Amino acid sequence: MKTVLIIGGGFAGLEAAIFLRKLNYAVTLVSERDYFFIYPTSIWVPTREQEFDDVCIDLKKLQKVHGFKLIVDALQKIDAKENSYTLNSGTVLKDYDHVVLAMGASKMKHKGIENTLSICGAPEQSLKIRNSLDALIEKGSGKICFGFGGNPKDTSAVRGGPAFELLFNTHYLLKKKGIRDNFELIFFAPMPEPGKRMGKKALKMMAAFFEKQNIKQHFGKKIKIFESDSIIFEDDSKLASDFTMFIAAGNGHDVVRESELPTNEAGFIKIDDYCNVVFDNPQMPTNIYAIGDIAALEGADWRAKQGHVAEVMARNVAFNIEQKDKGLSLFKGYQEHINILCVMDSGDGASFIYRDNKRTFMIPLPFIGHWLKKGWGSYCKLSKLNKIPRIPGL
Repeated sequence: MKTVLIIGGGFAGLEAAIFLRKLNYAVTLVSERDYFFIYPTSIWVPTREQEFDDVCIDLKKLQKVHGFKLIVDALQKIDAKENSYTLNSGTVLKDYDHVVLAMGASKMKHKGIENTLSICGAPEQSLKIRNSLDALIEKGSGKICFGFGGNPKDTSAVRGGPAFELLFNTHYLLKKKGIRDNFELIFFAPMPEPGKRMGKKALKMMAAFFEKQNIKQHFGKKIKIFESDSIIFEDDSKLASDFTMFIAAGNGHDVVRESELPTNEAGFIKIDDYCNVVFDNPQMPTNIYAIGDIAALEGADWRAKQGHVAEVMARNVAFNIEQKDKGLSLFKGYQEHINILCVMDSGDGASFIYRDNKRTFMIPLPFIGHWLKKGWGSYCKLSKLNKIPRIPGL
């Protein structure tokens, strides 16, 4: 039985572990936390529509179901030349037939970022956001700012959808409580047209929604510093805020930056279409793969790192590893699957957004869209635990 080391327990790493086990590989999965966190549905933790445990799956349960070895520890160091991986505990992992890197990305480090919370940060931040919203609701009024940033060195490393969703769900929560008029909601971003990668139609519909719901906009100015009660921009203009939720853009993983792995300008690992890590030096290992947010994606300017793309990469890697071990070459690439796919929830409905190289569209789904997304969350948990059949491609 061939061995595979997977580092990272998110969408990419877990999917790779599941599909490599289906192919009868001996899989060791390393995760820095003992649960899989369903980020797309964590938007409801701050509004108390779901509890924290509702968006988690115990990795030990997944280990038992799928039969992989689990190590709960964080990665400390990579020696790419020796193909060895040192964990915080001091454990050194090496001599695997294949290695799959799926640790996700680090975040851009804005000055004063400690004065913000992110719905795409450490999972525990969703609870801190909830506490902050609770405090403002108890107070009865306030000014709440929601935003996200970009990485000029890699435009795919942006994650704006959850910022829109949490804003819309907060609006709906305040409206249900009858206190929406007591609050000022502002959406801010350093780019002039946040959400543009979703397409022109989606951008227009978003602007109309902002106007209808009395959500103010502050776009096109770079962020200088986050303060405890405000956001300061490059021109020294100031946006007052009682609470700021900000999703920083992804950046190259801190451990990767200290390794000999090849990276693009932003620090993401360079891969080919089959997710093989591409070394310039022929003496370097040929059995290392990178998938998900840690990888440098190639493709259109509008491309974005998303969970479903990470899972496609993971399934492809499992297939490609088996092909390689069998001496075959019918490898599967990820680039043809690059698209934007989002069910953007608003609390009382949702919009289905899709974009690829051929088409772009946005379909409003009043009321039913919200329940479709909640249904997907249940499907995600149950299917990964093998309690219900897996729908191909989902």
